[in-house]
Amino acid sequence: MKHLFPVFLFAAFGIQASCNKSGKTDEVTRKDSTTTTIPVITDTLPRAGYDLSNLDPCTVFSATPVVNNMQNQSYLELSGVAASRVYAGILFVHEDSGNRNEIYITNSKGEDLGKIVLDGIVNRDWEDIAVGPGPEAGKSYIYVGEIGDNKTQYPSVFVYRFPEPSIPANVSAQTTIHIPAVDKIQLIYPKGAVNAESLLVDPFTKDIFIATKEKDRSTLFVARYPQSTTQITTLIPLALLPFDHLTAGDISPDGSEVLLRNNGQIWYWNREGHEDIAKTILRKPQDAPYARNEPQGEGIGFAADGSGYFTNSEIKDHPSHSSALSFYKRNK
Repeated sequence: MKHLFPVFLFAAFGIQASCNKSGKTDEVTRKDSTTTTIPVITDTLPRAGYDLSNLDPCTVFSATPVVNNMQNQSYLELSGVAASRVYAGILFVHEDSGNRNEIYITNSKGEDLGKIVLDGIVNRDWEDIAVGPGPEAGKSYIYVGEIGDNKTQYPSVFVYRFPEPSIPANVSAQTTIHIPAVDKIQLIYPKGAVNAESLLVDPFTKDIFIATKEKDRSTLFVARYPQSTTQITTLIPLALLPFDHLTAGDISPDGSEVLLRNNGQIWYWNREGHEDIAKTILRKPQDAPYARNEPQGEGIGFAADGSGYFTNSEIKDHPSHSSALSFYKRNK
């Protein structure tokens, strides 16, 4: 894919300026072989002013989830869930750091429907997954967020992107689908390594958003489309948020709703038109239904048909729990 770097740089600079309170920016030059001039924010980022202890409840979804145990109980560290846009009812889940370079195929019942193997890719710390549009019009893509960094030690993170593969009609636990070619989108943060577990892809713009996992705060970053697969992209910070240790996020397939979560709570926004996701999240969210039935809640994803949202959890350190999917149905 041809990388229109000058156009992207101009857009990124404009976006950064619009997100500053005073609108002032500076530029610095990184003199290395992979990056060139990048914008640096000198003023304070927009900061969400809402009080998370005083939110209205979200009544859009049922407060009582439908829970189904995963048929394959070897999934001990599930860290994300996303719905196929090509195959009705199909879900993609994965495990995080140190596990196999595999995405597991399932459905709302938790059935074992095989796996997708990303050839040549290592699961350093896959923390979230998303499905959305990509470079080729009319195709649906899977995005895997290699964004975990508990010790803030990695100089860069990655988002792996590839078109949804063909899934056979007789898909079963024995199904194995290999992906030989994967787009590698290499990203760096402007001020050094940060831990993150929340990956969102905007179906309107194809922008990739990452929300960091920090104590009592999170920074929302973006990599605007088109993302380079040959050069390192510096993430653009957009907003400071008050969320504690975020573990996942998602944008609905129609682009109208946003979810973020941590281990104990889920937050919901109704997006106004095609506004930038940062503008949406800077508005006060609603407290979305969460049964707190997961020992270490990690994943969240909207159903492809808009009928609700799924959550899942790690259970490695909680042997009394089963690996499961919870579904919060949209109220009629």
